[in-house]
Amino acid sequence: MALPAVPDEAVEIHATAPDWRSAVNLAGLVLVRSGATTPDYANEMIRMIEEHGPYVVIAPGLALAHARPGPEVLADGLAIVTLAEPVNFGHPHNDPVRVVLGLAVKSADAHLKTVANLANVFNDSNAIQALAAATTVAEVQAIMAGGSE
Repeated sequence: MALPAVPDEAVEIHATAPDWRSAVNLAGLVLVRSGATTPDYANEMIRMIEEHGPYVVIAPGLALAHARPGPEVLADGLAIVTLAEPVNFGHPHNDPVRVVLGLAVKSADAHLKTVANLANVFNDSNAIQALAAATTVAEVQAIMAGGSE
């Protein structure tokens, strides 16, 4: 399974968030804007982090916010939010975060495959920094597609 498409509406560049909850909420709002989820999905992503800790900070500077498939997920979707100023999630090694990905998928099986495909994007050690520095939606889309501008 390929990554969900990243339409223009699924990208927010150099957003401002005072803390990790706000950053995850922004990713949730972008997922709503792209038609992938209902507004309640952001609350589910935040709840998962509150319950399980900052496990979503999967690499230095990168958080992959997500929740279980449920009625809040309308379609598979991926949101990319880059932050003007990094925020701390409380991860001992990978804070602060400049890039927050919001992931929503309809099935548990698709969730695992999508996470594996996302890992392939970030096998490129420059991908996180390139996303954080991107100034256009097209740049973000190219990076997520595995290309570069």
